[in-house]
Amino acid sequence: MFIFVELENSIDILKQHVFAMQALPDHVWEPFSRIWQTVEFKRKTVLTVAGETERHLYFVLDGVQRAFHMDDHHPDATIVFTYPYSFAGVADSFLTQMSSRFFFETLTSSKMLRTSHQQVRQLADKHPELMAWVLKATAFALSGVLERQVELLKFSAEEKFRILLKRSPHVLQIIPHKYLASYLGIDASTFSKLLSTVRIE
Repeated sequence: MFIFVELENSIDILKQHVFAMQALPDHVWEPFSRIWQTVEFKRKTVLTVAGETERHLYFVLDGVQRAFHMDDHHPDATIVFTYPYSFAGVADSFLTQMSSRFFFETLTSSKMLRTSHQQVRQLADKHPELMAWVLKATAFALSGVLERQVELLKFSAEEKFRILLKRSPHVLQIIPHKYLASYLGIDASTFSKLLSTVRIE
């Protein structure tokens, strides 16, 4: 009974965030809500490996995760962080069903809702309203990626640091600073210096 109530509450949270983007009619939401299951992972669990195809879409209930790129010749580069309440996974691989160029891992113990590409695709093919929601969610994600590209290409280390703290001040408490430095494209010593000198009003 407890597990059912807990899942029901988690689905209610998911519904709030789905509908905040675009409301779905009952005949679409009800089957969509049933394709999710609760999963839990320990910290530093790799959920997606580069070279594999992302089969799952996650919705974060608790914990912090990151997607990152890694090769033999460069330090790993953090692409994105996810935490409550956001969708997670390797988005481009999930949407295209092509091999991922990125890893996806938990940074802390994590609790999430999870569904599969096959289930989402089957429902989206059946319900145009869900396909419209997927397209809108993809557009929002792309907008965020383009905005981040502008920040990385144009702004100084201090400007990027200030933007991060203004947008998401809580990340300093929940994400290891070495990963935040990687996300901003600056070295750890520069991040440490900015942390001690920059104040956000």
